[in-house]
Amino acid sequence: MNCLSRLAAALGLLCLFVVPAAVAQHEHPAGDPQRLGKVEFATSCAPAVKEQFNRAVALLHSFWFERAAQEFAAVAEKDPACAMAHWGIAMTYYHPLWEPPGPADLQKAAAAVAKAKELGAKTDRERDYIGAIEVFYKDFDKQDHRTRALAYEKAMEQLAARHTEDREAAIFYALAMLANAPPTDKTYARQKKAGAIVEQLFAAQPEHPGLAHYIIHSYDSPPLAQRALAAARRYAKIAPDSPHALHMPSHIFTRLGLWEESIHSNQDSAAAARKHGAIGDELHAMDYLAYAYLQRSQDREAEKLLKQMPAVGGPGSSYFAGLYARAAIPARFALERHHWEEAAKLTVPPSTFPSGAQSWTEANLRFAKGLGAARSGNPAAAREEIERLASLRQTLEENKILLWAGQVEIHRQTVAAWLAWAEGKGDEALKIMRAAADAEDASDKHPVTPSVVLPARELLADMLMEAGRPGEAIREYETALAAAPNRFNSLYGAGRAAQLLCEPPKAIEYYQKLTKLCEAADTDRRDLVEASAYLGRKYHRCNSGP
Repeated sequence: MNCLSRLAAALGLLCLFVVPAAVAQHEHPAGDPQRLGKVEFATSCAPAVKEQFNRAVALLHSFWFERAAQEFAAVAEKDPACAMAHWGIAMTYYHPLWEPPGPADLQKAAAAVAKAKELGAKTDRERDYIGAIEVFYKDFDKQDHRTRALAYEKAMEQLAARHTEDREAAIFYALAMLANAPPTDKTYARQKKAGAIVEQLFAAQPEHPGLAHYIIHSYDSPPLAQRALAAARRYAKIAPDSPHALHMPSHIFTRLGLWEESIHSNQDSAAAARKHGAIGDELHAMDYLAYAYLQRSQDREAEKLLKQMPAVGGPGSSYFAGLYARAAIPARFALERHHWEEAAKLTVPPSTFPSGAQSWTEANLRFAKGLGAARSGNPAAAREEIERLASLRQTLEENKILLWAGQVEIHRQTVAAWLAWAEGKGDEALKIMRAAADAEDASDKHPVTPSVVLPARELLADMLMEAGRPGEAIREYETALAAAPNRFNSLYGAGRAAQLLCEPPKAIEYYQKLTKLCEAADTDRRDLVEASAYLGRKYHRCNSGP
């Protein structure tokens, strides 16, 4: 079988799942990029618009939706008979891995589909493309997003099977498949299938931005991330004018604990976003950047970011990502350093976070305040934040934002666990904390975040350490490190637990990893000082303390 025949066979093996729709949107502002990679999307439109049409599709593949819409509109203006230009416009409102389009965008997209049909495509292939996206927008006022997204995926599967010579069809089909992958499926069946399609095509089209991009999304999970490392290191070079192409590699760098690479990736992305006035994208890169700095004990660099955060601004491109970062960065800065009183004193900026479906964006601040209060002796404040988190969860459930409702509930449970611990209810606290850790492990993180602000599994290990049970704690730290390699607090915790268990070789191993990780540290964190002191000893007596 040749490669196209094998691809066609692979496309026929789809197993359909009814799954929840992904939430949130990652969009990029207008600009004037030139280096976007190489895309060849054949159409029957005028030869004079071929280059611009390919450019528009390249922008689409790097999720620069607004700019892509401008390019497709320019194609339509130059070639009024080009039905596919209106297909492209409709595609810019389809945001498969992020937030479903709102009512106004759905109406605009449906109008673009209607215009494409009115003009009439000149080939069966073009008619199939227009028909596929029509499926997604059809009856949007009657059918929910998940139902329409699954129908679009099926339409793209059929299109790719009919036009096996069309690589773009296979690429868009793989993307549609990723959009419907359930976050609770730990076999990663859809991700693996989509990844196999785009990996095969990437070998033939190594400069295609969408292929590198979707390999990263296919394998953006702890057990699969290594598969995407090569694509991650290539994507920024393929489309260096795209802020998203500069940022996306850090998804894989974060999964693998490659903090220095993540820092460089997000420094470049933040600068590019700033150049284009993309505040949401800049904040998004800053959140990933702050997380990486904190794992290397570069706390002063993280603090600079905290002080440089721009105001989120009004709704627009990447609004949700900016909102999330606006809460996550200060929460991370306090919690990763275990400065509990500082966390308890965090403020929620007035008139910043919206209610309703996007109310999850303030949850990290509420979590940080509650956990900080519980761990610094302020039970009344902790209870207040527990109630606020419960209210946020209820709001999200009412708006059917179930993924984030689940994440907020994990926050609520975690604060409740540490409040119970502070009140001397040890068994109850450990039971609640373990349930929160198990719930967090059962569902993957959302792509908008490099990590939850403090992993529940790590916090369970911390509680076991305080309970004087280092043997159990070290297993939890090691589980946390398997999911999030090279986390500062988990490495220190595992080393400290091994030290208390009188296992010097293991303590030395974890402490050496920690000190190597923090060679560029700009702060003398107590835990890092203790680890260095232990490594500096000639003899390591059991239970001697740091």
